[in-house]
Amino acid sequence: MRLIATDLDGTLLDSSSHVSPRTRRALDAARERGIHVVPVTARQPIGLRVIAADAAFDGWALCSNGAYAVHLTDKRMLFAEELPAETIRTLAEALRASIPGLLFASVRDGGETFVAQEGYSAFARPSDHSRDPALMGGVDFDDVVSAPSLKFIVRHAELAPAALFDTLRSLGLTGFEATLSGAPFVEVMAEGVTKATGLARLCAHLDIDRADVVAFGDALNDVEMLRWAGHGVAMADAATVVQDAADETTTSNDDHGVARVIERMLG
Repeated sequence: MRLIATDLDGTLLDSSSHVSPRTRRALDAARERGIHVVPVTARQPIGLRVIAADAAFDGWALCSNGAYAVHLTDKRMLFAEELPAETIRTLAEALRASIPGLLFASVRDGGETFVAQEGYSAFARPSDHSRDPALMGGVDFDDVVSAPSLKFIVRHAELAPAALFDTLRSLGLTGFEATLSGAPFVEVMAEGVTKATGLARLCAHLDIDRADVVAFGDALNDVEMLRWAGHGVAMADAATVVQDAADETTTSNDDHGVARVIERMLG
């Protein structure tokens, strides 16, 4: 094991969105042996900062479901894969024609800029994007879809994300990747972008073979990463498709599932 790649929400973090002392000790023990510990998340750097002290994240992180890699200490960006504006407009207009009342948001500029459609903030919680909804503002639909995006967000006040996801797939459109992270919206990235592709690029940069990677996850957006890693670990309450993608299933995030596997592997 040379690199630990871990999802955050529902995986490394407990239900209170904290890293337990036991999990922190396991991460520290891995780092003491020279093992890279990399958060691989749908979050942006702003969402990592609030837990960085808990987890002692100070190296590379993969954000927006693998769309870009940023070093949390020196702010270097290794790569950033953006969804083209033309593709965003095409899929957003097709979805609007199928489902009235949709709202959209766009993550830009290395995750630092969040552009929300007017009305989006009324349904957002601070935990959704690690941002105060009262400070999100709101712009016209055309402004949301007018520029490339690291992650494009599709939301509805009443329909569940799974229903939106199924509708998006049924449209038969191409040129993007869509997934669910457990958040109350659908997440759309550039074509070919997954946590697995982002992790592969980072490992190539670090000269680490996939066989030496242990990955942890609990949601649909973790499936490709769990399959790609030398050893994939799903959480106990993950969906069947996630557990099927993994090599083993550990206990829940509230029962130190990640720590248990790391402790065992470190001996």
